[in-house]
Amino acid sequence: MPRGKMSKGERQTQLLNKLEEEPFVTDEELCEYFHVSIQTIRLDRLELGIPELRERVKKVAEKNYLKVKSLGEAEIIGELIDLHLNQSAISILETTRELAFRKTKVVRGHHIFAMAESLAMAVIDADVAVTGVANMKYKTPVFAGEKLIAKAEVARIRGNKYFVHVKISVRQEQVFRGKFILVSIEE
Repeated sequence: MPRGKMSKGERQTQLLNKLEEEPFVTDEELCEYFHVSIQTIRLDRLELGIPELRERVKKVAEKNYLKVKSLGEAEIIGELIDLHLNQSAISILETTRELAFRKTKVVRGHHIFAMAESLAMAVIDADVAVTGVANMKYKTPVFAGEKLIAKAEVARIRGNKYFVHVKISVRQEQVFRGKFILVSIEE
């Protein structure tokens, strides 16, 4: 974290470095990191030609959607920001009030499961697949407004079966884990 007062030029250089390391950091996180107002961060981004977080995520996701075989773009819950077929994938979902129970603001479990299952489907190199088995654990509640980061890893492939592990976190704390067995179906 930067210490002391720095010039605008120094801050903008460090901002570029920070976004190179962590391209999906929010403006709010950046203003805390640099100890400046959110308006200062937005002006710096504007001057440097850096789009807002949603646009940065969307650009990366568009490239990755082209690689997915088993699902259509609209069927993936969250933004697919990294994909290596039959290896690993990462997606991000900004939760909203619409995804949560009104009274408690806790995100409904089926949305979290859908994010995990769709990422597990996206990571496998199969044209058509179905979920054969899903073993999951919700570890802690997720509240509306929190950012979910899902990471999928293909643990092994046996014939037409893909064993995929998905972990979902909020601020580096795991909130969900799922183990899926997906079955590829010949068309």
